[in-house]
Amino acid sequence: MPAQRSGEAAVSGAPVPARWCDRCGEDAATGGHLACAAAQALEPPRYCVHCRRRMKVQVLPVGWSAVCVAHGESRG
Repeated sequence: MPAQRSGEAAVSGAPVPARWCDRCGEDAATGGHLACAAAQALEPPRYCVHCRRRMKVQVLPVGWSAVCVAHGESRG
């Protein structure tokens, strides 16, 4: 599964807007996520954008992987 960032995830081929911020875990629809957006270029996601669960993240020299127990793995 390819990495899905920038607040969207592919579900049955169509992009679906994220409900939760993948960095701070707060509601993505509220403002104040400028620091989160800036950090996305350097950091892997910490929270699942679909269910707000904290994900298991592994950072490697060649990229990262993040696993949500309900929604699976994403890589970057």
